[in-house]
Amino acid sequence: MPPFAPAVPVSRRSLLAGGAGLLALAAIPGLSRAAAPVDFAGVTVRAAKYKGREDNLLRAAGQLDTPYAVTFGEFASGNVIVEAMNAGAVDVGSMSEIPPVFAAVAGARIKAVAIIADDVNNQVVLVPKDSPIRTPADLAGKRVGYVRATTTQYYLARILKAAGLSFGDITGVPLTPADGRAAFDQGAIDAWAIYGYSVPITIAASGARVLVTANGYLSGNYIYAAREEALADPALSAAIGDYLLRMKRAWAWQQAHLEDWATIFSGAIGVPRDIVLSQLRNASQPNDLRPVTDDAVASVQAVADTFIELGLIPGPVDVAPLFDRRFNALLAKSA
Repeated sequence: MPPFAPAVPVSRRSLLAGGAGLLALAAIPGLSRAAAPVDFAGVTVRAAKYKGREDNLLRAAGQLDTPYAVTFGEFASGNVIVEAMNAGAVDVGSMSEIPPVFAAVAGARIKAVAIIADDVNNQVVLVPKDSPIRTPADLAGKRVGYVRATTTQYYLARILKAAGLSFGDITGVPLTPADGRAAFDQGAIDAWAIYGYSVPITIAASGARVLVTANGYLSGNYIYAAREEALADPALSAAIGDYLLRMKRAWAWQQAHLEDWATIFSGAIGVPRDIVLSQLRNASQPNDLRPVTDDAVASVQAVADTFIELGLIPGPVDVAPLFDRRFNALLAKSA
């Protein structure tokens, strides 16, 4: 999922009209059987989605039969989802570990309620096919493109540090993904830290080489966050919990139907099916939705500490208050 790149929502549409009636909390696995019934009449979960992803995946997995209404707003990046939540326009959405760090600094009214296991093999440093750069240490003195304040800047900093270098030892060039691709193709940068389908598409087009992947430098954790005010509403909070469980089931379906999902997803995003399927098969781990753990909190804290070192955050920040574990029992159950 593209993290923290400047963008704006590009569409919003209702996918489900319905969901009146009563649902006991006991009917939602993992929630208290002693709790009173929840009336979902008039409840709408406003969910953020990335292009072609959540709505299509839930539909393909047979998980859109919700007892509450669901609408989806399409976004290009996690930071814009945070902004939309803080403005009261979105109730739940996913992002990398980076936007919550800046949300903590800004006092945004969001809570991280679940941890997404996701691929890190699709986040890499690319070099041209004939480049003399063979190891991360060879990046010293080179022009390296990255997307500012995203996973790319974070793992690039960690890769450099492991090689005995720092950002001061390279010429860092902050670029959007589109501008980065143009700069890479034109030889204006010597290496490019980038993520997602830009990786296989660039490799296929130019024969670019993967210098190093982010595996071992990124945790593989992403975040599902929810709006604080939405969590304070008992009915809406229960609906968000049910929505998260449906996403967990949908990802289990995806893992069991990679070829079917590759067909659906490639059509939705306009990327060749063989590229989508290859990335799915070569993922560092299967997608899953997991409870919040102390290790997950520590991972986000490490991200915050790195951005402090890079000078992008002015002082110490404690990320622990961002996390809410109310759905842990629900998500600990199998899909």
